[in-house]
Amino acid sequence: MQAQTTLVFTGLWIILVTWLIQWAVAAAVKAKQADAVPGKIPQGLSHDSLVFRCHRTFMNSLENVPMFVATVFLALFLGLQSEWFGYWVVVFAVARILHMILYYAIATEKNPSPRSWFFALGAVANIAILVQCAMQLWSMY
Repeated sequence: MQAQTTLVFTGLWIILVTWLIQWAVAAAVKAKQADAVPGKIPQGLSHDSLVFRCHRTFMNSLENVPMFVATVFLALFLGLQSEWFGYWVVVFAVARILHMILYYAIATEKNPSPRSWFFALGAVANIAILVQCAMQLWSMY
């Protein structure tokens, strides 16, 4: 297996493990609350609540990871051979981890917050791979 493909699969593995950790942390933090109801977040919570921040971290990944994974699969199906493809997958993985850590650690309503920079970096990684996919498609014509 090429080093670039190994990097892509390693990055995907890191993303999926991070996503699993976010789910587990969100479930555990919420379950420790008095009168916790499975599947329901109490209304009125905001960034000052760790329950809210853990839930939003997981939900943010639910909103972003599937699109990124679809982009990576498209690139793999197209046979994209680019060193940068692997790098962008790892950038996304690291950005999601840093986004998660900052979301857990910083209770702020400020926009942009420090976590926003890593959200944006993940979006840039997704766009970069989509551009590489477009170039690959263009070369097929």
